[in-house]
Amino acid sequence: MSTPEVKTVRVELEDRAYDILVGPNLIARAGQYLKPLLRRARVAIVTDETVARFHLPALEASLDATGIRHSSIIMPPGEATKRFAELQRLTEWLLETGVERGDLVLALGGGVIGDLTGFAAAITRRGVDFAQIPTTLLSQVDSSVGGKTGINTAQGKNLVGAFYQPRLVLADTGALETLPMRELMAGYAEVVKYGLINDRSFFDWLEANLDAIKSGDVAARTHAIVKSCEAKAHIVAMDERESNVRALLNLGHTFGHALEAATGFSDKLVHGEGVAVGMALAFDLSVKLGLCPGQDAVRVRRHLERAGLPNRLADVRGPLPDADGLIALMGQDKKVVDGKLTFILARGIGDAFITCDVDLSALRELLKEREAA
Repeated sequence: MSTPEVKTVRVELEDRAYDILVGPNLIARAGQYLKPLLRRARVAIVTDETVARFHLPALEASLDATGIRHSSIIMPPGEATKRFAELQRLTEWLLETGVERGDLVLALGGGVIGDLTGFAAAITRRGVDFAQIPTTLLSQVDSSVGGKTGINTAQGKNLVGAFYQPRLVLADTGALETLPMRELMAGYAEVVKYGLINDRSFFDWLEANLDAIKSGDVAARTHAIVKSCEAKAHIVAMDERESNVRALLNLGHTFGHALEAATGFSDKLVHGEGVAVGMALAFDLSVKLGLCPGQDAVRVRRHLERAGLPNRLADVRGPLPDADGLIALMGQDKKVVDGKLTFILARGIGDAFITCDVDLSALRELLKEREAA
């Protein structure tokens, strides 16, 4: 593949529609893309300590070059930042800096910064504009797109938040070069998800191109990001607030969020790794219920293994609760309806579906089997 130019994916949401730009050097050119969105030439930047070191100077230089004034707040890195205390700190800082309605808040970072910033923007002065500059693969293909914002609580992940769409997403493929391989592959789990949901040919392509993606092939990475964003944009346009089909995007997440909660939202299991284990378990459960060919579940697990991703309960640095404990954690999932767990299961690779009709005894039996595996 040749080196790609900037690609555009449109998220069609009537008056809330926006573009996702994917390509190289977008952080260094951010000012030119942001300026047309601004009522006045100023932005408030939210980032974290790790991302600031790599990318904040280039962003500030781009804003300076286009005459955009800016102020920034640097948050602690990691999932623990998605909590009430940091949300309060951020919203109070925005008010202290004089952010007005019609101003723009800029999220520079991964999913944690994007989720926190988007939620703060949604509630500050009852809503100020925000844009996303996602710097991880996971945030570029998933969390920066679709308007889900929020924080974690002791009860579970993302249980407090809002649907609030960004004005623009700038996915700079060059930012991926600064990521450790573990973080890159954690994001790759979300890429795999799009193939497993409804695009078997994309999963085939990922099997053939995994090594290129891992090794830094820019064209391969760009194609993976664009395809993922197109898939998510299509589903979000049909179901912005997850009342039906958008729940498909949570393949693996019912299991994964429970495992993240069980490990204390720590670096024992980062989000994409939880999703990887969750997708493997979702396919295992689908096989156990007689819905999915066993060879498809094997194929999914083998691909996750090739990517260096955890795909078994035994891969999670524990200790973990027993089967009943994990099921109780799943009960905090946002998709619970009338007390029933919602699962995304599969009839095969590329053929996922939503169901609340899962035999909990079969789920418990599967978890007990996997505890010993």
